[in-house]
Amino acid sequence: MRKNFGVQTWLYPMPVLIIGTYDENGKPDAMNAAWGGIHDTNQIGVCIDPSHKTAKNLQFRKYFTVSVADAAHIAECDYLGLVSGNQEPDKLGKAGLHARKGEFADAPVIEELPMTLECRLISYDAENGCTVGEILNISADERILDENGKISVEKLQPVTFDPVHHKYLKLGAVAGTAFKDGLKLK
Repeated sequence: MRKNFGVQTWLYPMPVLIIGTYDENGKPDAMNAAWGGIHDTNQIGVCIDPSHKTAKNLQFRKYFTVSVADAAHIAECDYLGLVSGNQEPDKLGKAGLHARKGEFADAPVIEELPMTLECRLISYDAENGCTVGEILNISADERILDENGKISVEKLQPVTFDPVHHKYLKLGAVAGTAFKDGLKLK
């Protein structure tokens, strides 16, 4: 038996993404966005409401970063979603976060968050906030790399947003092996 919930914005996992931009004066800003993911081979899609300062910054600068929120920085990442950059010009500083200029995009890389995508704006739909960016580079702090030099989900400890219970959940447990486990059903 199933229970119907009607139309909801529920999907699992829902990554918690921190979108970084610079304003017209070069001041770094960041927001918490839970609605986003890979859009195409080298693209990411994120919903950014037109009322956000990030939306204005995107249209002005045309570059942004997407950092993966991790379990170690839940309070800081949540704060970036609670406070508007339109009212608080130093959100990053108040959250205790530090930014440096990206190497591939004219956008801030948040030093405390260990995985970041640097992106160039491809399109922004001001009516619905649909934002598409070309991924120019992905960087990761060496502390989250495994013995083969690849990103370790276990070390990264990315979080997902549970939209039903309004919780952040840690990802990391292995459930299977992609492109292998299904072979036994062939």
